[in-house]
Amino acid sequence: MAEPRMPARSRKPGDVVIRRQRLRQQHITVRPRRTVRQGLSPPVILIVGFIALIALGTALLSLPVASDSGRWTNLETSLFTATSAALVTGLVVVDTSTYWSGFGQGVILLLIQTGGLGFMTGATLLFLIAGRRLGLRERLLLRDSVGSFELGGVAGIAVRIAVLTLLVEAIGAAVLLANFAVQSEQVIESAWPAVFLSVSAFNNAGFDLSGGFKSLTIFHGDNLTLLVVAILCAIGGTGYFVLAEMYRKRSLIRLSVDSKIVLSAMLTFSVLGAVVILIAEHANPATLGELSWPEKLVHSFFQSVSSRTAGFTTIDMSQMTDHSLFYTIGPMFVGGASGSTAGGIKLNTFTVLLFAILSALAGKGFASAFRRTLGAGLVNRSLTIALLSVVLVFAFAFALATTEEAPFLWILFETVSAYATNGLSTGITRDLSFTGRLLILAAMFVGRLGPLTLAIYMASRPTSSRVNYPEEPVRIG
Repeated sequence: MAEPRMPARSRKPGDVVIRRQRLRQQHITVRPRRTVRQGLSPPVILIVGFIALIALGTALLSLPVASDSGRWTNLETSLFTATSAALVTGLVVVDTSTYWSGFGQGVILLLIQTGGLGFMTGATLLFLIAGRRLGLRERLLLRDSVGSFELGGVAGIAVRIAVLTLLVEAIGAAVLLANFAVQSEQVIESAWPAVFLSVSAFNNAGFDLSGGFKSLTIFHGDNLTLLVVAILCAIGGTGYFVLAEMYRKRSLIRLSVDSKIVLSAMLTFSVLGAVVILIAEHANPATLGELSWPEKLVHSFFQSVSSRTAGFTTIDMSQMTDHSLFYTIGPMFVGGASGSTAGGIKLNTFTVLLFAILSALAGKGFASAFRRTLGAGLVNRSLTIALLSVVLVFAFAFALATTEEAPFLWILFETVSAYATNGLSTGITRDLSFTGRLLILAAMFVGRLGPLTLAIYMASRPTSSRVNYPEEPVRIG
């Protein structure tokens, strides 16, 4: 222990000196904690982007130059058309060919192209053109919007999606132009309809320039046009990632479970739909009854492919039998592949639930597909999207039935077509009341963005919980 301090004059060698630190007052200013401003979430950005796109399209279509008559178009018509085009649906209240001028049709085509590529994909291309580097937030949003599993290289993915889109559309337009020119002997006049139909088909939009709300019924005997349109619809409804993996691996066995699910479901729905439509309509004189059997096969297959994604038709939907219409509601509701231009709850969502059901029937404690386990989180997200979509369709159909005078099957058909952004119609769209059109608008918007934004939101949420509650059985069945 140190001895106490002694005066300096009495210090001796070996004495210990202890120095005490003199404390000084210090004033510390505590600043309030800065609140970090959180930016808009990816789902909100997607919604705002589509709203801005629809608003711009509405403004342009309202101009006198957009209508064939040279008059201002009322807000209701321009809003409905812009929404249907931007959301690649195809439901219309005025005839696209006769009502809109060349400028108006060009606006519709640009809305279709932008909506098909996706808002974030187009924004990424603008970033690249402007020389701006993509931040982590933009990359995350792009990854979720196009359906990629990887974060790296998303800018390159956006470029490849755009290149593939333009290339396929150009090839389709060239084939259609050659076919139209041979039939009409007018090359220049056939160019615009060929380009418009090719872009609309690839993006599964359902818009056409046939006139008279006839869709593709004028091509009843033109098998080449129907084949090209069907191929374009199938490619657009498959999506970039499945096509890229098929090209890269060039073996069906080596494909991922995601690609196998999409391809197997597409093939099943196409063949099953063709068989059902052929059986139901082969004796109906108003649809397929007057055609030869080879023509019946062609139109049945085309209708099966189109009813799941695109919304084109070669027969009068209002003349189809009730059981054909009822069956068509199913493929429309499912739609195309995730990350594609098609709508619906997506083939991936439906097939995951189907395999989960088959696994449960087989007595497995987990869901599996193609000898791979499907995670519980994946099954839960798929179930959430599917059941919520069923509830929304029921709500929209119920509301529409209270405002419109039409058979309920037609109303349900129209509702599912709008929610799945398909575009098929029994012809009641143009006769809807103002309230009915607003309901269809809401169904299109929710159906196009709802499953996507919901999937992004659930994927961004933590899947694990720190609290586990006691398990208790519940009676089912």
